[in-house]
Amino acid sequence: MAVNKSIVAIVFIVAGVLSVICGAVFLFVGPAIMTEQIIKNTVIDPKNEMSYTMWKDVPVPFFMSVYFFHILNPKEILSGEKPMVEQRGPYVYRKRIQKDNITFHPNFTVSYKEYRQYHFEPSMSVGNESDVVMIPNMLVLGAAVMLEKLPYPIRLLISATFKTFKEGPFLNKTVEELMWGYESGLVDFLNKYLPGMLPTSGKFGLFSEFNNSNTGLFTINTGKDDIRNVHKVDSWNGLTELSYWRTPECNAINGTAGQMWPPFMTRESTLPFYSPDACRSMELVYQRDGVMNGIPLYRFVAPKTLFANGSDYAPNEGFCPCRQSGLLNVSSCRHDSPCFISHPHFYNADPVLLDYVQGLHPNEDEHGLFIDIHPLTGVPLNVSIRLQLNLYMKRVSGITETGQISEVVMPMIWFEESGYIDGPILKTFHTNLVILPTVMEFMQYGFIVLGLATVVIAALLLRREKRNKRDGGASSSTSAGEKDPLLQDDMD
Repeated sequence: MAVNKSIVAIVFIVAGVLSVICGAVFLFVGPAIMTEQIIKNTVIDPKNEMSYTMWKDVPVPFFMSVYFFHILNPKEILSGEKPMVEQRGPYVYRKRIQKDNITFHPNFTVSYKEYRQYHFEPSMSVGNESDVVMIPNMLVLGAAVMLEKLPYPIRLLISATFKTFKEGPFLNKTVEELMWGYESGLVDFLNKYLPGMLPTSGKFGLFSEFNNSNTGLFTINTGKDDIRNVHKVDSWNGLTELSYWRTPECNAINGTAGQMWPPFMTRESTLPFYSPDACRSMELVYQRDGVMNGIPLYRFVAPKTLFANGSDYAPNEGFCPCRQSGLLNVSSCRHDSPCFISHPHFYNADPVLLDYVQGLHPNEDEHGLFIDIHPLTGVPLNVSIRLQLNLYMKRVSGITETGQISEVVMPMIWFEESGYIDGPILKTFHTNLVILPTVMEFMQYGFIVLGLATVVIAALLLRREKRNKRDGGASSSTSAGEKDPLLQDDMD
């Protein structure tokens, strides 16, 4: 039985049209399906296994790398010369983060406390915790600045107290002691007779408050009522604003808790977050596009105005009293201790700060902070938060331990908290958010291209078939109605 080519061509045309329609439907419905799935999976809900696990236990590798500014010329500093420092480290600690006391509330919020533990990683460190380094003694030089307005006789008495407990202007101790605390007769004395003056009642160390501690009671939005609010802080320790600073704008608790952000980001988006350790909210801005293991990302960095003083950036006036741009005065939330936060090596700070200390070499690659975000989901892929702790020190008459120290903001340590998605989480992330959307996009346009190609080819075949039939009919008519000219000549 002969196949009717015209019918076959028409069938292919119909199939091609259906394929185009199917592709067009995918083109409009596909993004909506993806959006719905992203919303469903980024809401804070125990039913969302992957995203909830990432939020609750942060299963990805996370590290804190600490660098000390070892003092090279302590005697010269006491005689008024410029400090010389040498960077030591990194001393790397694996950071374990886990949320506890998780409580969901009817108003689409969830409360929790986040606990953190640090474990030294010798294989990743340059040196051991037994290394001895020299840094300024905050108990002496910090207290001297805090107490400089007291009557002169009292300052003499304070200086005598330092001598009694053998506390000098500089500490020469191991990394472990400086990090997690050391026994101090002065600390015991102050806690006994002036309770509340120091942040710790035990050993005194730069990070003694950090290990086996929590960052306070956070209450954040789950995003169930509005995905644009997911992870945003509703309150911290029951507060909706702080009291450390001078303006409502600076006291505002903005953004998220600093681990995830709402999905569907654009290049105009910013990354606001509240940091209890910095005692304020901060905001990062878009810098560039990037790719990590095939996953598209946006890189967000700190703007130059982040730690600018009120003269250079008016909205920061509330964080003052200020010194040079590039320094955040955190004395108001650190028991009035003259401490300042900055970028490492005074990166992005007033160049005059570099003139006061020898041995600093700022550059963006090593000292700039950044967060790489998957813009579609708001999930960080790679994070590096770098901050430096500085002590303001100077000569205070009556406190002989300060010698002839010149007025200087002295870098003590800088640290980097870093983490990145890796292992099974990365594989799942890549499959769900890169491969599947790519397959869906390929299907959308694949159906349309295949359908259009099928329609065009089938239409050409149908036209050819009709022409062949027309030409065949014409040939038959010629044979039946006309005689061959050669045959006609023979007859003649």
